[in-house]
Amino acid sequence: MALIINGSAVAPPADPRVSLLDHLRETLHLTGTKKGCNQGACGACTVLVDGERILSCLALAVQYDGRQVTTIEGLADGDALHPVQAAFIEHDGFQCGYCTPGQICSAIGMAAEARRGVPSHVSADLAADVTLTNDEIRERMSGNLCRCGAHNGIIDAIRDSLVTEAAA
Repeated sequence: MALIINGSAVAPPADPRVSLLDHLRETLHLTGTKKGCNQGACGACTVLVDGERILSCLALAVQYDGRQVTTIEGLADGDALHPVQAAFIEHDGFQCGYCTPGQICSAIGMAAEARRGVPSHVSADLAADVTLTNDEIRERMSGNLCRCGAHNGIIDAIRDSLVTEAAA
């Protein structure tokens, strides 16, 4: 049994009751993923599992045996930031920075959902291709809270990084 964290196989926790969040932070010392509410309400702990966003505080680490877990530390390609990371810097999509890793991971997962055609609560036509308007982005990112006021920069960063990604 092994977890694949940022491309490397790691042993699961000895105690099967350990959350993925605690395993990442306490055992593996990957402290980019933040513990906010520890109840799944704030999104600070968002990571990607096989490209889909999850709340790591609500997940047991042993549930992800053999699956690809990507944290904020695993997004960059060497010294080259992921386009969403670069956009957060360009648009000042952070102030205190606490929610930023979860926001970035969630944005990447959200973009993949939109590419698959998954509608949101504000999608006008459930059968149409998803257009990521500001309202769509806000709705889809509503599970990730920013308490310091960088919300507009976050939305701008996500929107612009998705436009850049689509053009590439």
